[in-house]
Amino acid sequence: MRKSLPVLLVLGAVAAAVWYWHAREHDDLPAGLVSANGRTEAERIDIAAKFPGRLDAVLVREGEMVEAGDVVAVLDAAEVDARLREAEAIVRQTEEGLNEANAVLAQRESERIFAERELHRAEQLAERGHTAAETVDLRRAEHATAVAAVASARAGIARAKASIEAARATVERIAADRDEHFLRAPRAGRVQYRLAETGEIVAAGGRVISLLDLTDVYMTVYLPTDAAGRLPYGAEARLVFDAAPEYVVPAAVTFVASQAQFTPRYVETASEREKLMFRVKVTIPPEVLERHRAIVKTGVPGVAYIRVDPDAAWPEDLAVRLPDAP
Repeated sequence: MRKSLPVLLVLGAVAAAVWYWHAREHDDLPAGLVSANGRTEAERIDIAAKFPGRLDAVLVREGEMVEAGDVVAVLDAAEVDARLREAEAIVRQTEEGLNEANAVLAQRESERIFAERELHRAEQLAERGHTAAETVDLRRAEHATAVAAVASARAGIARAKASIEAARATVERIAADRDEHFLRAPRAGRVQYRLAETGEIVAAGGRVISLLDLTDVYMTVYLPTDAAGRLPYGAEARLVFDAAPEYVVPAAVTFVASQAQFTPRYVETASEREKLMFRVKVTIPPEVLERHRAIVKTGVPGVAYIRVDPDAAWPEDLAVRLPDAP
């Protein structure tokens, strides 16, 4: 207990110093500027399996940066590969069916031409009185049958072409399903968690990797009614982090809650309304994050300074100061 007492005193002194620094900064702010404490956050993206199966490999580690489109995990695809080969075989079979239908059409067309010539000869002989009317009728029937056979052969070609289109669509669908067995990052980010490991069986929709989108980093703060009520979207802001107070990071207001926090939803008196606190989201520009993404982290505490009055001037100690890009 005696050994821990000096440590507690030191920690208390540090906490008091930090509190005093924040209080002094808040008190010294020019009119039109407000401040509030918060922590950096980032949009989280969960990469999940579309189909159930066994994980063949998890290819990334926690803390690793990935780019959009990078494969982060692979599901076993033996079954879908077999279905894909079967569908490709059906495509080849339907293509052979089309070749056969074309050959049948050529045969039927030849038969139609022969029947048409036979009908023409019979009609000429009938005009000269050298053949019976029954023979002409027979040739007409044979010609009509040949014409119908040609139409049927052409319909067979259309059916064969439709079968090919359906078979190819099946191949494309199965190939798309196979591609879903390669889990890809939808955007660039840092791996936060590996939620499943190689060899594990995951269900459809089972999460495998959790990413943090480091192009969408923000700080959530709470402002009282008088500040939040005057705050426009896009208002300029500055972020100063406890871990690096020598830097001032530019930001902008991207969200203001429509309902107050911490107090009853409906209040009646002016004194109660003054206690209302509204959630405000202050976002760092993507281009700043892109230049410094190697050092961007979430959960870092700091202070957000927000310009409520667009005509207010930033003090010199809140001029933008960024570290050199790594």
